[in-house]
Amino acid sequence: MKNRTYNILFHTHTVSGIVISVVLYVIFFAGSFSFFRDEIVNWERNQTVEVTDDIQINLDKVLDSLSHNYSLYGRDIELKRYFIEQRVGVSISASKDSLAPEDAKTAQFFYLDTKDYSEHSYINSYTLGEFLYRLHFLAQVPYPIGYYLSGFVALFFLFAIVTGVLVHWKKIVANFYLFRPLGKLKTMWTDAHTTLGMLGLPFQFVYAVTGAFFMIKLLLVAPNVMVIYEGDQAKLYEELGYSHPTYEFQHKENSTPVSVNKFVDDTQRIWSDFKVTETHIFNYGDENMHVLVGGHLAYTESFNGGGEVIYKAKTGEIVSQKSPIINNTYLDTVKNVLYRIHYGDYGGYALKMLSFLFGLITCFVIISGVMIWLVARDKKNVPEKKRRFNERVVRMYLAICLSMFPITALSFVAVKIFGPVDQSFIYSFYFIGWLLLTLIFILKKDNAFTNKWCLLLGSLFGLLVPISNGIVTGNWIWKSYLEGYTQLFFVDFLWLLISVLGFLVVFKLNKKSIK
Repeated sequence: MKNRTYNILFHTHTVSGIVISVVLYVIFFAGSFSFFRDEIVNWERNQTVEVTDDIQINLDKVLDSLSHNYSLYGRDIELKRYFIEQRVGVSISASKDSLAPEDAKTAQFFYLDTKDYSEHSYINSYTLGEFLYRLHFLAQVPYPIGYYLSGFVALFFLFAIVTGVLVHWKKIVANFYLFRPLGKLKTMWTDAHTTLGMLGLPFQFVYAVTGAFFMIKLLLVAPNVMVIYEGDQAKLYEELGYSHPTYEFQHKENSTPVSVNKFVDDTQRIWSDFKVTETHIFNYGDENMHVLVGGHLAYTESFNGGGEVIYKAKTGEIVSQKSPIINNTYLDTVKNVLYRIHYGDYGGYALKMLSFLFGLITCFVIISGVMIWLVARDKKNVPEKKRRFNERVVRMYLAICLSMFPITALSFVAVKIFGPVDQSFIYSFYFIGWLLLTLIFILKKDNAFTNKWCLLLGSLFGLLVPISNGIVTGNWIWKSYLEGYTQLFFVDFLWLLISVLGFLVVFKLNKKSIK
């Protein structure tokens, strides 16, 4: 590689990494915990549920219960299990009946508890697990700015990965095994950055590609709608498989008894090990009522096993069928593979833990890259004013990034002690606490202090997570283990493990500073 080409790649790698470093750190730190979104939600609610995608609920009983609270005639009703938790999402469209009462002319969305059939709004159902999951694609930033920002950050990250590989290509194997902790500061940071960067390269590449695709794909929709589909967005989404068909409302009530449970059972008899994740009822109570039963095969068997059956409710006949085995299109394959790879939910806890670990490794790679940038510019030939500016930038970067650890741990304690909490509580506690910690560390003007106390506070608060759970619920970590409360035990154990490792790192840092 020519020197000019090398210098261009090196500097573009550096610049692209520095520009996105803070946002990228937030995405990966929150994203690491997002692998355990469902476990965190169930831990927060003190619930343990079977790990299955099936809607485990009596659908006929649900519809009967809903009919007492809502005027359902002429409305489309969808019940969908989005995550592994005790609640399912319920969407009720506005009624197509011109004679419907006023309260039926507006759409409804809420969560329904599968055990006691209680209804919960999205705001009141909001959890810390949901918060961290959404934080990793910046959903808290007004839509669609946060989505686009996270997508472009992922794209820049992909660029940084490619340029980094090209820069280190000739020495990529040798550098992987090279680590000199006793060398100069820049040498130590460079070795750690290169070694861990190469170790996590496949993981980082996958998440850069899939993250960019998910978030920026929205920008690709608009041109397609305007040019290919002549402004018909609904047509585009239909062909992409994001929307359901529509059926004409006949304004005539159906007198034939209908059992949605039967349609679910019939569908599961068609394909073995088919997980029913959603049911969609069109024109409820009408002569032209249809029922869609959708789901997928087990992810351990197939990434692409999505399928559905649509029944005419009055007669029970199948009017449409998409097999999860033979009818998957190229588009289905691409979508499903990308989603499953990104979510990492097909390999059990082993894959989740591995993904979590690589997520934290990536966070360290980001921080080490920032430190390399600082040390490289802390030289006598660099003007004092510029050096002070560089130091201030890195100080703010480290304060923002590293303080995520203690505020995240403390938030786990808070939602358990003050629970049940809603969206406003989580937003206020997390963001205000994060801001205060960041300001304290910025004003301290000591990066070593920031590093040490973020680790120490995060480990201390993390140790309080299983303790607070035990005090509030009585489900101490040993009890959860013995009783088989897998999700409750896992979250407590995860924080116990993180805290122990954090204390060990702090101990090593103190020991090194003494020497």
